[in-house]
Amino acid sequence: MFDAFSGRVGDKLEVAARGSAEGKVTDLREAVSDLIRPGMHFHVAHAYMRPNAAVYEICRRFWGRDPGFTISALGFIANMVLFVYGGLARKLITSFCGDSYPFPGPNRIYQDAFREGRLEIENWTVLTLPQRLLAGAMGVDWMPTHSITGSSMQEENARDFCVVDTPDGGKVGMVRALRPDLTLAHVWAADPAGNALLTPPYAESVNAAFAAREGVLLTVEKVVDADFLRRYPHFVKIPGYLVRAVCPAPMGVHPSGASNQGIEEFDPYAEDEEFMLALRKACKDDEALEEWVREWLLEVEDHDHYMRKVGYEKIWFLKGRAAADSWRSELAALAPGIRREPDWDPSEMMVVEAARLLKERIKANGYRTILAGIGASNLAAWKAWYDLRREDYGVDLMAEVGFYGYTPRPSDPFIFNFRNMHTCTMLTDVFAVLGSMVGAESNRAIGVLGAGQVDSLGNINSTKIPELDLFLVGSGGACDVALGAREMLLTVPQDKLRTPHTVSYITAPGHRVRTLVTTMGVFEKPPGEDEFVLAAYFPGVGADGREAAERIGARCGWELRTARTLRAVDPPGRDELYDVRIFDPKRYFLQ
Repeated sequence: MFDAFSGRVGDKLEVAARGSAEGKVTDLREAVSDLIRPGMHFHVAHAYMRPNAAVYEICRRFWGRDPGFTISALGFIANMVLFVYGGLARKLITSFCGDSYPFPGPNRIYQDAFREGRLEIENWTVLTLPQRLLAGAMGVDWMPTHSITGSSMQEENARDFCVVDTPDGGKVGMVRALRPDLTLAHVWAADPAGNALLTPPYAESVNAAFAAREGVLLTVEKVVDADFLRRYPHFVKIPGYLVRAVCPAPMGVHPSGASNQGIEEFDPYAEDEEFMLALRKACKDDEALEEWVREWLLEVEDHDHYMRKVGYEKIWFLKGRAAADSWRSELAALAPGIRREPDWDPSEMMVVEAARLLKERIKANGYRTILAGIGASNLAAWKAWYDLRREDYGVDLMAEVGFYGYTPRPSDPFIFNFRNMHTCTMLTDVFAVLGSMVGAESNRAIGVLGAGQVDSLGNINSTKIPELDLFLVGSGGACDVALGAREMLLTVPQDKLRTPHTVSYITAPGHRVRTLVTTMGVFEKPPGEDEFVLAAYFPGVGADGREAAERIGARCGWELRTARTLRAVDPPGRDELYDVRIFDPKRYFLQ
């Protein structure tokens, strides 16, 4: 009797150990052929790892066929420009369209398609687009948000955003649920049934998998068994029942990178800077881009062929560059080219002075966190963070995709670079960083951002200039930070186009922007006032305050008002300059 009972128990345990018998492993080309159809809406997920192998395969299949896709993604960067250049996308739903790594900027392909009316771009933010997916994932039609209100996106997206009265007499913004037909995602590992393992940071998280009407097309670094997933159940984020196909695609995030966060069975790899710079350079010229497309897309059979073209030497280089201490060797190689002379340029002066002011504002107001954008603003934040740490003042750096408490490493100024990820106290997602650490009443954050334009009231425009029919890049997280952080400091080069009297598109309202540092001086809002006055001028701008004000006024788009006492800014010291220069040795931001 006991033996029979033991046998039944043993049978059940053996069956349980095998996991699901359902197998969904298939070739990526077959999956795209089966699951992607003209006219559909698919979402390109960004749970930090981007499904770039799937992007290439869809482009190969539908190149030049005008499939009329609606495509949503947190940001359209790097090779995702092919969706537009190849005529695949009629509409993009996003927070950013442009180049991002190793430095941000507009991309001509998006700009031309927008100007010529071939492309509709629906603009959201880094927080509100994931909130729309969260609503879809939770089966509700609307989701509250503290972002968007007061920006041009409020009016532009009136069908999918509204401000409603709350039962207690208040008001709250609401975003409509977003439910794509299909979601594309890339993960470190999945079993044959599609149960998928991801490592943090999670950026938009995995809600797009639950929101999709038809499920998930999954590309994976490695197919594993159920026992492997059971060793890391806290990293399994997508259940297999949502997944339509599991497609092996090692290094399927290239030219972006992937961090393993300590799971030794996975080999992390860093961003391919050379590759992405070559693509963005090609985007400036039609003939060069056609050649790039032939070489890297149309004459490539599949993902395996693509990786053979990348080559073993580059693959091993990228894997080495993902190591936590690789910044040391990279900085050593770049060090001979870093300027050691005490002379400085306007961009260096802007960063140094912004760091000084940021340090003052943090100490004066007891701020404990800094949310910095990409560019000169993050160099200023990094410099201020180190200066505060030298004084034992506790403050933590955050980055919107889920970095918290990181130590910025020299050599690579990109805010989301892998060396910074290794230093984080916490790796989380957009909801935690922008939704709570910046957006909640409990936040103690100061925001530091750049902008395409900023007007006399501090309103930010990084989306488009309608009167010039010019698309810039989009909000990214700017609106979320500007409406959440306690205070804002901006860095913007000084000229009339960058500092108009009134921006024609409000990416982010400026009522919490208190300080603007340009390449010529410092603007501040006096207590109780909403408009900037010139508070300080940089050395070399003028022989005295009067001359400096005249020169700055000539390059300012609004009628300049000056403070009663106009401060002369001290020039940067040698140590201040070197602190900044080692963060950006290739001078991507120090231009």
